[in-house]
Amino acid sequence: MSLETSGDTEIREIVVGNAPTRFARGWHCLGLAESFKDGKPHSIEAFGTKLVAWADSNGDLKILDGYCRHMGGDLTQGTVKGDNIACPFHDWRWGGNGRCKDIPYARRVPPIAKTRAWTTLVQDGLFFVWHDPEGNPPPADVTIPRIAGATSDEWTDWIWYTTEVDTNCREIIDNIVDMAHFFYVHYSFPTFFKNVFEGHVATQIMKGQARPDMRPNTEGQPKMLGSHSEASYFGPSFMIDDLKYEYEGYDIESVLLNCHYPVSADKFVLMYGMIVKKSERLEGDAAEATAQQFGNFIARGFEQDVEIWKNKTRIENRCCARRTARSTSCDAGTSSSTSTPQR
Repeated sequence: MSLETSGDTEIREIVVGNAPTRFARGWHCLGLAESFKDGKPHSIEAFGTKLVAWADSNGDLKILDGYCRHMGGDLTQGTVKGDNIACPFHDWRWGGNGRCKDIPYARRVPPIAKTRAWTTLVQDGLFFVWHDPEGNPPPADVTIPRIAGATSDEWTDWIWYTTEVDTNCREIIDNIVDMAHFFYVHYSFPTFFKNVFEGHVATQIMKGQARPDMRPNTEGQPKMLGSHSEASYFGPSFMIDDLKYEYEGYDIESVLLNCHYPVSADKFVLMYGMIVKKSERLEGDAAEATAQQFGNFIARGFEQDVEIWKNKTRIENRCCARRTARSTSCDAGTSSSTSTPQR
């Protein structure tokens, strides 16, 4: 760390450092599965490379490296033919297991004609890919939990948003422990905040109230009393947030997804989605409209984050301050910290 002095006072210089070039191990969500099932190849820029995704004749989603091992043709510009993706250059046809299945003008397929097939998962209407820089398969205990509401008629369909952010994806992960920014960036006053870390799961539990100076209640509308969020990252990039909005006389239950995948060391694709539980107060179109309304509200929150990320500098030597109240306990691989902010 470089320091300059001004009289007797040391000046703390920012150490920018370099963004890591190794991409995180874990399951990464690529979006809604249905959007990949249109009979076309889909280009995915991820993990510093290009991938091609498509659905086979059974509707199963497959992912391969994006360039043909014959002469480098771009498979994302090819055609889905039966179960295979056909290269636009010479029509070599690649199966979802990474093996070349057919070369229309050749007597046989060379045994070495094999490309990288990526492990995929479709669950709760979402499409995941497994990334491991060492090429290992996903361990049995590293899983994405089911979201009961995602497949239930008692909940709305997903409201989904996607954007690209030109910075390292560590910026978004830092939010899991960043209590203070909720007040200044999102105009929410956290009345309770706690982190729990166990294995590959990192959890943030927060209760909050809207700042009346920045988000006053609209006259004639139900008064929002607060919110209760229990948000967990399952691995490096996929968060499930059981989010309850509390109003006078009733609550609205929702599930917010916050997920991303890295494009490069300095760019990531950010996605977030929401479903809302239907009730006597929220039926049919009213529930869908509420999900859209909440989704737009969450979108504005992410836009506030993105604006910060776009204009801040990378910093390795962060200057941190102790919270006003904190207790910490650790045992058997589990750590937690709790804060009750002081007014």
